[in-house]
Amino acid sequence: MIIGIPKEIKNNENRVGATPAGVKELVNHGHKVLVQHTAGDGSGFPDQQYIAAGAEIVPEIADVYAQADMIIKVKEPIEPEYALVRPGQLLFTYFHFACDRPLTDAMLKSGATCIAYETVQLADRSLPLLVPMSEVAGRMSIQEGARFLEKPQGGRGLLLGGVPGVKPAKVLVLGGGIVGRNAALMAAGLGADVTITDISLPVLRHLAEIMPKNVKTLYSSSHNISEELPTTDLIIGSVLIPGAKAPRLITRDMLSLIKKGSVMVDVAIDQGGCFETSHPTTHANPTYEVGGVIHYAVANIPGAVPFTSTMALTNATLPYALQLADKGWKKACADNAALAKGVNIVNGEITYPGVAEAFGLPLSPLNL
Repeated sequence: MIIGIPKEIKNNENRVGATPAGVKELVNHGHKVLVQHTAGDGSGFPDQQYIAAGAEIVPEIADVYAQADMIIKVKEPIEPEYALVRPGQLLFTYFHFACDRPLTDAMLKSGATCIAYETVQLADRSLPLLVPMSEVAGRMSIQEGARFLEKPQGGRGLLLGGVPGVKPAKVLVLGGGIVGRNAALMAAGLGADVTITDISLPVLRHLAEIMPKNVKTLYSSSHNISEELPTTDLIIGSVLIPGAKAPRLITRDMLSLIKKGSVMVDVAIDQGGCFETSHPTTHANPTYEVGGVIHYAVANIPGAVPFTSTMALTNATLPYALQLADKGWKKACADNAALAKGVNIVNGEITYPGVAEAFGLPLSPLNL
């Protein structure tokens, strides 16, 4: 199979679909790998490393799409790439279709097969290709939130962990999944006063057992969240429904409960966001203010630490990419039920329920 690794062209997206080590594995399995010129530069992997791994360097993004049977990316294709996607081509990347109608329509029109990292799901309901980036995003949400609490960044002027004689900041983490757990651990490690919420009592019990003493658990309800907001300085939104739009946990009306200069970080923004007042931002212009509250809603948070992120992502995606390349997507998905759940669109039809439900479009269940 011919596999293409294009350069990411989304704003400030410095990750790349595969490391040189990953490319070498694909080549060792007998596949031809095309890497766009400078695709790995942002992650610290120059062209020469890909050449040494057995890849062929091609000059333009159009060359990658024109020749490759399978495209391995990090983020979804954006508008300049739509016309490059070919019928029958396999795209393996993060898509987050349920919050992006233009992307969904473009991929339906393309006739391509789209396998989404974020909906590959194991029997225990875990999401193996979302986990590494969720870990990065959770930890970075605190790093970025702490930065924007600083006065020169427009925040209240708080040090997250406080100092002796001065109370630490209060952090509210909405959602006890991978993002939320990593955010809570990071905030606790900095000395903040942390509360983490979830609707699952087993999850809350587990968190109560494993979290440091400065992390408290709280059942997630509109009432409980509203009660916490007046005393909270940093809010992390990390709720996920796989393949579907995120629920709105903080409404516009609830902003009046939050102190001016507080910070809200919406890690769920690539699934539509869990704050009503959220809209996607970029690393170039990451924040905006609504009602005196700073909103941080960068849709590719891990793109700010591309070396770490690319390494972690390739560790997770490579085994699945090898299965797709070695067997073809139909056989690979027939053999691997987790991978089959990643199939969102095939030849102009939606095969993933969450995407069909988001737009009221017909669902064609995957029949391998």
